[in-house]
Amino acid sequence: QVQLVESGGGLVQAGGSLRLSCAASGIPFNIYTMAWYRRAPGKQRDLVASIASGITTNYADSVKGRFTISRDNAKNTMYLQMNSLKPEDTAVYYCNALYYKNNYWGQGTQVTVSS
Repeated sequence: QVQLVESGGGLVQAGGSLRLSCAASGIPFNIYTMAWYRRAPGKQRDLVASIASGITTNYADSVKGRFTISRDNAKNTMYLQMNSLKPEDTAVYYCNALYYKNNYWGQGTQVTVSS
């Protein structure tokens, strides 16, 4: 029943931009902390950015100043605006929804940044 569906990934050149979207269904979206994670080739899955049910946001140091996380509770959708992309940003990006013991993941969307 719970679905988190990412979209917006693709292939871009270094310095370019992408906006990822995560459309959620089957959960009371407004009370969940939402987050983007990513897994680069040969690396663990790391937190990129999170946004609480309020306005509190958190970013990995590697993306601060370049990425912006946001959410539209009326649309049950979370976004990740990615600017000034670097080859090191290449990864599968995953949407996550968390509320206490309730933890859900999307299927991931590939972002590839060419040099």
